[in-house]
Amino acid sequence: MRLGVDVGGTNTDAVLMAGDTVAAWTKQPTTGDVGSGVAAAVTAVLEQAGVRHDAVSRITIGTTHFANALVERRALERVGILRLASPSGEALPPLTGWPADLVACIGERIFLLPGGFEVDGREIAPLDEARVREAARALRRDGIDAIAITSAFAPMNAAMEERAAALVREEHPDANITLSHAIGRLGLVERENAAILNAALSKLAVRVVDAFSGALQSIGLEAPLYLSQNDGTLVPRAQAAAHPVTCIGSGPTNSMRGAAFLTGVDDAIVMDVGGTTTDIGVLAHGFPRESSITVDIGGVRTNSRMPDILSLGLGGGTRVHLDQALWQAGAFDPAVLRVGPDSVGYRIAHDAFLFGGDVLTASDVAVAAGHAAFGDAGRLPPLSADVVAAILARFRQMLEEGVDRMKTARGEATILAVGGGAFLIPETLRGAARVLRPEHAAVANAVGAAIAQVGAQVEKIVAYDTLPRAVALEQLRAEAQARVVEAGGDARTVQVVEVDEVFLSYLPGRAAQVRVKAVADLASEPPPAPAVVAPSADVRHAH
Repeated sequence: MRLGVDVGGTNTDAVLMAGDTVAAWTKQPTTGDVGSGVAAAVTAVLEQAGVRHDAVSRITIGTTHFANALVERRALERVGILRLASPSGEALPPLTGWPADLVACIGERIFLLPGGFEVDGREIAPLDEARVREAARALRRDGIDAIAITSAFAPMNAAMEERAAALVREEHPDANITLSHAIGRLGLVERENAAILNAALSKLAVRVVDAFSGALQSIGLEAPLYLSQNDGTLVPRAQAAAHPVTCIGSGPTNSMRGAAFLTGVDDAIVMDVGGTTTDIGVLAHGFPRESSITVDIGGVRTNSRMPDILSLGLGGGTRVHLDQALWQAGAFDPAVLRVGPDSVGYRIAHDAFLFGGDVLTASDVAVAAGHAAFGDAGRLPPLSADVVAAILARFRQMLEEGVDRMKTARGEATILAVGGGAFLIPETLRGAARVLRPEHAAVANAVGAAIAQVGAQVEKIVAYDTLPRAVALEQLRAEAQARVVEAGGDARTVQVVEVDEVFLSYLPGRAAQVRVKAVADLASEPPPAPAVVAPSADVRHAH
């Protein structure tokens, strides 16, 4: 049996899966110490299902802690930044365009050093080992242990980053080093940004992962622990602690993967409604569509693999702003109606009218309209039918605009409604062929964590003039599949789920940037249920 846990800002959700069946599920309050909330949720589902601890084969956890730390500017480390790209890589210094308050948190200890490669593989400049050692000694004297190393075109040739890391470790044995080629894609600045963020989160990641492990050990669970990544796949706890930025968007991704599993629909638009936002994403072949542009994390542009998500300021705790005197007097004016973006968040159980508060929330309106039943409806203020209808119309407008923004093809899409606030999504939406509400939709995020597979991705620039396209693609497929098996995947279940091919007009000949993604079940597990088997790869061409 598999345990899936999703640790959100308000609730910690957990599910126990027996094959493709949800055997038990729960929602528990997230706790400040992280661990006790996880322990409570896991204990609850095990007791509910009546199973022994040794029946659990694996535990997968998704968390918002890393994203929240960046947004709230807390628990971040000072970072030493080594860029190996001089002299050509000095025009745009590291941290350019970063929010001032985030720069203040991590400092500006920057070293611009010779090194790096051109796009065609030529060396920009030799690595200056003496200067790398000097930088490492300076950071050690300053007490800076988190270090990010970036080299131009490192995803194509990581030799300089790896050599620089070895030199730094010799001079600074306590250094916690992030290499950009393990984090981001080809773009230098965005990849460097992701590496710096990862380094800033390094100690927090260790604490959070250790808290998860300690919580599970405290209740006698010894099954292997994995964390879910931004692309819907899982990694062992040690790798997650080393690369927390790859797990930063796991919450929406888990919800989307869970929605696909619970409905059996692999191509759809997923609406995940929480307490503060509605996250809208696109499922393609059962996996979240990845963003093809730079992704903003905490105000910083990165090119880490992240799901293409649109967040709307509409959730169960979203505040509905009206002219109170007017609507209580029966003189409602739709022009003064405003929905969000502020939310009462985790305080909904105290602030909303349903629970004895004095703040009108989206949940109050949904209960008043008969779309949900919780709390004490007798505490609701006197809302006329016209007021309720106008507010619901505004909800609908926001959601329909979100669907239009995320669709990439003409025609009507299937909508999968999940999350604790899914009652805010109406039965019909313009642009939607149907709206599906699966059983266990409220814990789709934990289901997504429970069913996650091992994944690997290979990205290279290939010259088709020297290597035939069919041969190049087959080699990259084989490399991606081999990496999945090395990561613990079952060779019998390896599948290539995506091949992305972009021809590069700025290079001579027929050159293309090719990205191949493969997934597999863990080697210790049986083949997946039909609902989560990905179909053959979809090769896309962008000129």
